[in-house]
Amino acid sequence: MNSKRYIACCGAYCKTCKPFIEGHCRGCKLGFDTGEREINRAKCKIKLCCFKDKKFDTCADCSDFPCEILKIFYGKGRKRYEKSIVFVKEKGYSKFIKLANKWNDSCGKLG
Repeated sequence: MNSKRYIACCGAYCKTCKPFIEGHCRGCKLGFDTGEREINRAKCKIKLCCFKDKKFDTCADCSDFPCEILKIFYGKGRKRYEKSIVFVKEKGYSKFIKLANKWNDSCGKLG
């Protein structure tokens, strides 16, 4: 399975996220990427901009990074996700996924 689909637009990594693993969350993009879930019903402004409107995998693919939506999101104590997106921009998805698969939550150590 393509691990890139487990990376949320904002930088969270759903594959190792406890609520996702425990079945309390369906993931940030999972289901939207296959049409099983309706993207127009999503409430996350980041997901709607990145995934629906711009058709990017994550915000790392956007030349407007960090946009105003992300600045507000990251400013609310979510800087760790911003670090993930910066890592993907600088080193690529494969290196990020290799590290992220070792995490115990939606974010972790990047090197």
